[in-house]
Amino acid sequence: MNAQRPDGRAWDALRPLRFQRHFTGQPAGSVLACMGRTMVLCTCCVEAGVPEFLVGTGKGWLTAEYEMLPGSTRPRKSRDRSGKIDGRSVEIQRLIGRSLRAVVDLEKLGERTLWIDCDVLEADGGTRTASVNGACLALLDALLSLQDQLPCPIREIIRSNVAAVSVGLRDGTPLLDLDYAEDKDVDVDLNLVMTGSGEVIEVQAGGEEATFSVAQLEQLINLGKRGILQISQAQREAFGPQWPLDAPSEIC
Repeated sequence: MNAQRPDGRAWDALRPLRFQRHFTGQPAGSVLACMGRTMVLCTCCVEAGVPEFLVGTGKGWLTAEYEMLPGSTRPRKSRDRSGKIDGRSVEIQRLIGRSLRAVVDLEKLGERTLWIDCDVLEADGGTRTASVNGACLALLDALLSLQDQLPCPIREIIRSNVAAVSVGLRDGTPLLDLDYAEDKDVDVDLNLVMTGSGEVIEVQAGGEEATFSVAQLEQLINLGKRGILQISQAQREAFGPQWPLDAPSEIC
């Protein structure tokens, strides 16, 4: 396929991908996730205690918040104020929380809360997928800092890593890892979240003044799976010998 992309990438290529752990010093886990020009600071803070509905159960909790900082876009994005969060941010932070809770055994955390915060420093498409990718690593680093307090090894608390990527369909051609220029013009946009072992957590897909076939949907998902395998491998490489989980498997 010979799709012309703004940055010259092949249709099935990811943008340059980078994870910088320990980006800030205060949180238990802190990762700068970069996918192309998109940069998201993902942190994980640990608090004693859980929401009221879990008190006394011995079960932990994980929740996420997401925000685009004012200078992340042009023109400037206004800050969320007085507890009012725009609908898009609410949707994305719920996605991040669901994605991580899907692989965490909250029963083994004890009564503590893991707060995931994803702050977009620069937005050029794929902020939600970059957030999921970085948040997974921030969570792992936070649990590494707690490992002496946990009742079992980390791999028994988190059964797999989580990775996400966007794909799109433009004039019948599938494209992997959309930047903003592509995202606003594609006919079909799909966000895929999977575990490193190949299980699907979430598929978000829709046509923009267009429809698509089941065969095209399968084509987009298969392309996304290939990207997620590469992202999973990059996550593992960011940890090196500290990686606390099994190796990401070949996704069929």
